[in-house]
Amino acid sequence: MSDTFTVTTRRGWFSRIASSFVGVLIGFLLVLAMIVLLFWNEGRAVQTARSLAEGAGAVIDVSADTIDPANEGRLVHASGTVATSETLADPDFGITATGVSLIRLAEMFQWKEESRSETKKTLGGGEETVTTYSYTKDWVDSPQDSSNFKQPDGHRNPEMRWLDRTFSLSEAQMGAWRLDVQTLSRMGGEEDRPVTAADAQKVKDTFGWGDAKIVQSRIYLGEDPNAPQVGDQRISYELVPLGPISVVAKQRGNGFAHYQTEAGDALFMVDRGVVAAGQMFDEAVAENTFITWLLRAIGLLLLAVGFALVMGPIGVIFDVIPFLGSLARLGTGLVAFVLAIAVGTMVIAVAWFWYRPLLSLGIIVIGALISWLLVRYGKSRAPQPATPSPA
Repeated sequence: MSDTFTVTTRRGWFSRIASSFVGVLIGFLLVLAMIVLLFWNEGRAVQTARSLAEGAGAVIDVSADTIDPANEGRLVHASGTVATSETLADPDFGITATGVSLIRLAEMFQWKEESRSETKKTLGGGEETVTTYSYTKDWVDSPQDSSNFKQPDGHRNPEMRWLDRTFSLSEAQMGAWRLDVQTLSRMGGEEDRPVTAADAQKVKDTFGWGDAKIVQSRIYLGEDPNAPQVGDQRISYELVPLGPISVVAKQRGNGFAHYQTEAGDALFMVDRGVVAAGQMFDEAVAENTFITWLLRAIGLLLLAVGFALVMGPIGVIFDVIPFLGSLARLGTGLVAFVLAIAVGTMVIAVAWFWYRPLLSLGIIVIGALISWLLVRYGKSRAPQPATPSPA
């Protein structure tokens, strides 16, 4: 079942001009923030790359079965199987499991609101916006506050009683090594942990059966799973299992801690499975490269948005005739894109000079040398003017 609610708002030309000048201020701030982000990102990338190179050169392989006190404070790499005598449990429903973390995932059948807006310019520079709010019932994994709906009447959601929750080990062992929370929390690899028929009695004993049912490997709290009502909930689980892991970190006593590099980063890496130290560093280098390019792309995109906001009043002024306003916005959008590329690449280039002056100068020298060689080669291949024969 779904229903809709439509709201139409209108703004005059002067109101839009005033708002566009507020956008100019926001645009300037956004441009400044992205310049800082792009400059900082280059420094972060260099520092992380140097730290990883330093760590890759300093790490030593150690056994999981014995701890050598001579390695205290050094960067070590160890692989082994995680073991524990502790049992994980969700005390609310009595579900238990053996693993690193038991993750409860809660959903509630509830109203949710979605909106879609269409805006058109009117002659004289005004603007009319038609916003359609749609209301549907669906399973959602977070509370939808119906008091904030545009039309709350008829779309009231009760409080979501059961929420997501994670139950984790306080510590575990990997051979002779003690694994604390900061080590265990870096282990990923969540797997589905179905609620089975064998769990039904635990749920009944702990929760009280009431309206709880086991449906499709979930705990269902409601009258009829085939006709859910607003307020019904279903609970499922994921488990981070025990198993082999690999750790790169500083040896501290019989456990692990962050290893502070001279380059500036603190190294602490955990992978599932038996993974060689070299491979773990290669993965970290690849991740650093990905983050660097992602932040560059975000910075350039938001630079373009910032410049577009700065030039926003131009389009609004020309909106007196909507067709002219559209043309003006097309032009300012192109200018904003060009400015974003120009300013963004200049900031990155300056950051390279700041953080990697020798490498930057080397690249410039090599580039100049290649250009000079190409020019000379081009001249040597150019046809020579014919020499006139003597009379």
